[in-house]
Amino acid sequence: MVAICQELIRIDTTNFGPDPGPGERRAAERVAELLDEVDISVELFESAPKRTSLIAHWEPEGVDDTVSPLLVHGHLDVVPADAADWSADPFAGDIIDDCVWGRGAVDMKDFDAMILSVVRARARAGVAPRRPIRLIFTADEEAGSGLGAQWLVDHHPEVLEGCTEAIGEVGGFSLTLRDDLRLYPIQTAEKGLLWLNLIAWGQTSHGSFRNDQNSITALAGAVARIGDYQWPAKITDAQRAFLHAVSEALVIDFDPDQADETLDELGNISRMVRASMSNTANPTMLSAGYKHNVCPGSATAAIDGRFVPGGREEFLATIKDLIGDRVTYDVAVEQPAVETEFSGALVEAMQSCLAAEDPYAKAVPYLMSGGTDAKAWHRLGIRCFGFSPLRLPPDLDFASMFHGVDERVPVASLEFGARVLDRFLAVA
Repeated sequence: MVAICQELIRIDTTNFGPDPGPGERRAAERVAELLDEVDISVELFESAPKRTSLIAHWEPEGVDDTVSPLLVHGHLDVVPADAADWSADPFAGDIIDDCVWGRGAVDMKDFDAMILSVVRARARAGVAPRRPIRLIFTADEEAGSGLGAQWLVDHHPEVLEGCTEAIGEVGGFSLTLRDDLRLYPIQTAEKGLLWLNLIAWGQTSHGSFRNDQNSITALAGAVARIGDYQWPAKITDAQRAFLHAVSEALVIDFDPDQADETLDELGNISRMVRASMSNTANPTMLSAGYKHNVCPGSATAAIDGRFVPGGREEFLATIKDLIGDRVTYDVAVEQPAVETEFSGALVEAMQSCLAAEDPYAKAVPYLMSGGTDAKAWHRLGIRCFGFSPLRLPPDLDFASMFHGVDERVPVASLEFGARVLDRFLAVA
């Protein structure tokens, strides 16, 4: 498993968004080889040159084919990494201080490797999972899944026929609250996404003239108001359950109006949780002008907006108020908020398999601030859970690993995750 994780990291699958990149083809072909070695046939789907996703049906003798297939999914692409910022080569996959280092070590070639190692071991031993398994490794998740999961749903929904439940990123990682209690947040919901382009129009003029119709001034004001705005808390059912579990463990009273105080007890992981306590909007790009002495006729900005389930209309109304009369917006990308209940046999299997490897484990639901391929599968009515189990050292700043510098995952955490996943496939 560790070797597979290293090998996948060494295959550069950087996703630069709209700009050309290496694509996922090489990684998908390597995954196909690994599955072919254990007689699991695959199909490759290419939405654009080198933008490749892989689908495999694993239904060996001994599965209960009266149960719907379980979708187990991961993505093959990674966000960019500037080697100059890192302490080690981000595409070397080296083991340093008992951790696998590299871009994708956490997001999410670690789980890809867990899936492959567990499936290959079971296939070689002739040990079937309880139910049929649909394996999907996608392209383009890091840019909204348009050339990966969303494309598959639009053009090849038949590959998901019969699937009603799925597991993937981001959940099942440990959060140590006491020596005798580790929470394992399971993603049951994720925020919706609205990437907006702000456009300010103004009067083109010489830079030495007075200009009360300066597009940059109008845009700068709108961007500052959005960046400074304090969004009101909107606690969803998933977050309420998570916060109650934390409060109970820490023996403190949970007050929804003072949720930040509860989160203060969680250390570094609180950043990830706080981001899902309300709608958010962050300015991320600016563009205007072409010369010092020319006031441009227009200026643009990009906003990364996220909204909690049920929060879309309030989000857009607030943005409209904040940008004012001289700025407009258009929607560059929109994806819905998704959620499912934290209940049922699949959830019970997660808890029992975690507890079998960690007697102090307690699975709890949570709402993720980011987005995953679950948004695409949700369109087909599939219940999606973030469950890529890792038991982590209490002092590891896990939240900073996602898209961060010096991304790494402990080898022991990977081994724990593979054991849990192996148990899970036997009972899920």
